[in-house]
Amino acid sequence: MSKQLYRSEMGIIADILGVTMDGGAQGVIVSAISRRANLSHYAVLEKCQKLIDAGLVESMRVERNRLFKVTEKGIRFFQEFQRFQGVMQGFNLRY
Repeated sequence: MSKQLYRSEMGIIADILGVTMDGGAQGVIVSAISRRANLSHYAVLEKCQKLIDAGLVESMRVERNRLFKVTEKGIRFFQEFQRFQGVMQGFNLRY
């Protein structure tokens, strides 16, 4: 039996940012983030609010849907985080 490794808070945030980046300029709905990042609906809303507060994601309403879209600051953060991940993996460390 192998030990299950859980994602860190930063890993979850990176997953959400990755999904919102894939959504492009039109944004992505909560259920799509939930499905692709493997998080509950409420966990997505909580994490997205943190990202909004940090200026990494913005929220908008289109008809009845709440969409989330990554900001330029969010894109830069995601790119830097990916570089950090590469360094950590090179040292065989968990982040």
